[in-house]
Amino acid sequence: MYVTCYHTFNRDDFRDFAELCFKEFGDRVKYWITLNEPWTYSNGGYDQGTLAPGRCSNWVNGACTAGNSAIEPYLVGHHLLLSHAAAVKVYKDKYQATQKGKIGITLVSNRMVPYSDQKADKKAVTRALDFMLGCMCTLVGPRLPKFTPEKSMLVKGSFDFLGLNYYTANYAANVPIANTVNVSYSTDSLANLTSISEVNNNTLTLKEALKDPQRTDFYYHHLLFLQLAMIKDGVNVKGYFAWSLLDDYEWNSGYTVRFGIVFVDYDNGLKRYPKHSALWFKKFLL
Repeated sequence: MYVTCYHTFNRDDFRDFAELCFKEFGDRVKYWITLNEPWTYSNGGYDQGTLAPGRCSNWVNGACTAGNSAIEPYLVGHHLLLSHAAAVKVYKDKYQATQKGKIGITLVSNRMVPYSDQKADKKAVTRALDFMLGCMCTLVGPRLPKFTPEKSMLVKGSFDFLGLNYYTANYAANVPIANTVNVSYSTDSLANLTSISEVNNNTLTLKEALKDPQRTDFYYHHLLFLQLAMIKDGVNVKGYFAWSLLDDYEWNSGYTVRFGIVFVDYDNGLKRYPKHSALWFKKFLL
């Protein structure tokens, strides 16, 4: 396991790992996602220092003993994109014609809502989206890694589909004066992001946890509006994943949160219990 993932050699290793997967499983796997939420790795691991490998500027997080929040998140994102593109090239060049599969990448972004009706806050929404989902050259300047023409051609069009994960919303407020002393990925957008805490209660009994009307209501309305987007706006939606099928080990939160439509009893041999939302999903799919 590498201490950092912004070195060029990781790209080749990732490509080789992906090719091994294509060789071994390509006859059965027809949809490949090279990376899931690369933003989460670059931001959590190299800007905030809250995820592995725990690197960031010390002023961002006093627990970080090494790192640079103004540079490393962009380097990591740069090489993750190149790693993705290298894996896609191998698949398209050597395996796709015979295996008949599709390959893409899954990104992540929150919904951004202006903190107020002020014009400046509305512009902050656009900047915040550019930093989380897109790429902002103007504000980052020379700290943003350069793509050579060869690298650009490798990345351009390197997907058959794009996945988008989204879980919550942020209020975006304009930051009128740039911070020129303590610079980081988080300060570069000149947008202050706040949100409302998510509902989570890991002290519920099994009987209580199985009753999850809020989750069922969310899925019902979400899928309804997804259908409307397809019908009214012509959005080309090919699939939908509910997060999540099972309660999981969630990043650095471990087992303290439960997202599954199936309850997992960690104290009783990982026994599974379908929640009401799972029963609703079953009926919906039928």
